[in-house]
Amino acid sequence: MADAPPPDNATPHPAAAYDADVRRIIPYYDLIHETVLSFVEALPEPPRTWLDTGCGTGSLVARALPRFPATRFAVVDPSPAMLAVARERLADPRVVVLAPCGTEELPPGAFDVVTAVQCHHYHDPAGRRAAVAACFDRLRPGGVLVTSENVRPLTLEGLELGLRRWARFQERAGRSPPEVAAQLARLDAEYFPITLEEHLRLYREAGFAAVEVLWCSYFQAAFYAVKGDA
Repeated sequence: MADAPPPDNATPHPAAAYDADVRRIIPYYDLIHETVLSFVEALPEPPRTWLDTGCGTGSLVARALPRFPATRFAVVDPSPAMLAVARERLADPRVVVLAPCGTEELPPGAFDVVTAVQCHHYHDPAGRRAAVAACFDRLRPGGVLVTSENVRPLTLEGLELGLRRWARFQERAGRSPPEVAAQLARLDAEYFPITLEEHLRLYREAGFAAVEVLWCSYFQAAFYAVKGDA
């Protein structure tokens, strides 16, 4: 039997299958995207420039393009395979696809909005700090970072109950027991969630003037952080 091909990104799903597979793992995946987009729509002015880091297959920006007709976008991801899918999907003159890199390695730039959806939980604490600092640095004064991330429950009991609930979601979505077990085993081995409180402290310590929880459910939460005008 032939060996399975090596992974082409940090997730357990090949880039070509990611959009279908991720919805069987992350509850409310589409709602997370809608929450991010509707929040940006509520800003006082539409963003002139928007960076989506950890863009994956480009699905967030694909939804944003018709809703922000005057905005120019840049997208980036560490995975060349993910960026290949994004480049094909986002064949629009308002979109620039940057060379593959992680958030902590972003090239210089200045943006009104930076989004980072489900991409920083692969980092250790130092890597997280570096990624958030890079987002802060690439924002113009008054700019906004919007993130969605895995979050860790506050107690061991909460973690155990949360894992049981998450396993049931995956089973109802059609994943087999071995697939579910393999996904749960990635916790603290391949991705490293932190608590809501730790997320908020991370953004404040990076220098953001206002930090808020935007949405939360299961093991995911969305946040926004506003860079001061000074």
